[in-house]
Amino acid sequence: MSYITLNSHKLKYNYNYLNQLFEENHIEWAVVAKLLCGNEDFLECLLEFSDKEICDSRLTNLKHIKKISPETQTVYIKPPAKRLAKSIIKYADVSFNSEIDTVKVLSEEAVLQNKIHKIVIMVEMGELREGIMVKNLSRFFGEVKTLPNIDVVGIGTNLNCLNGILPDEKKLLKLNSFKEIIEESHQTRIPFISAGSSVTIPLIFKNKIHPGINHFRVGESLFFGTDVYSDSTISGMYQDVFKLTAEIIEIAEKPMVPAGDAGTNLTGEKPQHDLANKGKTSLRAIVDIGILDVDPKQIAPLSEDIKIIGASSDMMILDLSDNHRHLSVGDTVDFSMNYMAVLRAMNSEYVDKLIDHEISPKELKILEFKN
Repeated sequence: MSYITLNSHKLKYNYNYLNQLFEENHIEWAVVAKLLCGNEDFLECLLEFSDKEICDSRLTNLKHIKKISPETQTVYIKPPAKRLAKSIIKYADVSFNSEIDTVKVLSEEAVLQNKIHKIVIMVEMGELREGIMVKNLSRFFGEVKTLPNIDVVGIGTNLNCLNGILPDEKKLLKLNSFKEIIEESHQTRIPFISAGSSVTIPLIFKNKIHPGINHFRVGESLFFGTDVYSDSTISGMYQDVFKLTAEIIEIAEKPMVPAGDAGTNLTGEKPQHDLANKGKTSLRAIVDIGILDVDPKQIAPLSEDIKIIGASSDMMILDLSDNHRHLSVGDTVDFSMNYMAVLRAMNSEYVDKLIDHEISPKELKILEFKN
């Protein structure tokens, strides 16, 4: 069976890197752990060194977090469905909201469970995902603040996830001004502006973060060391916290061009082949993972002389080129993974999940150098 490995040393290093960055800039931050899909082993690994609140968009995952660490503050980071109010109050200490009718139901349930439920009011800032329109913000806040057992701890916004809209100084300044207007008009204080995410981190390096933006929620940059804003990497962070490994189940010299009339394959595509390769052969390997578990376009073999040819539901075909490593049936091939590749593999019950508590001597030297 194929498996995905989480390197605990590299994850801890990335965590400490971000924690220092945020502390130096007087910013609170939370870990977005939805990528881990509620895997308790991986969550325990994270919670060994993280004392931050944990964000997720799935109640089942928050339930796992509360089981492992009841004292950890949990945050439900999408507008709740009204029918889930009972579970939201039970497993989420904080939720992101944009619908007054939903907040009213949460209030009723919080009263029944004798809890104070914290909420962040999400504001639309151009991304056109969740968030109330700015013109309705003051009225919304006025209604919410009268509800029992509800505590408004912040306003927030989401950017980049749907339409790729990037954060900038102007948007962040506007959001801060909205908070100040609410505070003045309603004679209250809102502790946090949760407007930061992985895509906003590069603005810290450029000193383009308004001091009022004091809360970030970070997932991708933590797990992948990515500069989401520029679609690149953050220098000094690890990009290979995760690794995919698959076993070779067949190796054979085969033609490079299929024979026979071609229709569409199971994904509805009609693969194109270079007819100049007709009559030529290559050494091909089949590994035990397919598109049910991972998108071949979102992974890459760590060995440069191996190429992915294609995949079916549960098998992937590789070109081994000259096979300099002398691979044979039973050997394994390692792959790097991007965010969506990890998310898909973590959701697959057919991919084992392992933790690597070791680090190679070469990587240890790099780690010491970075520190």
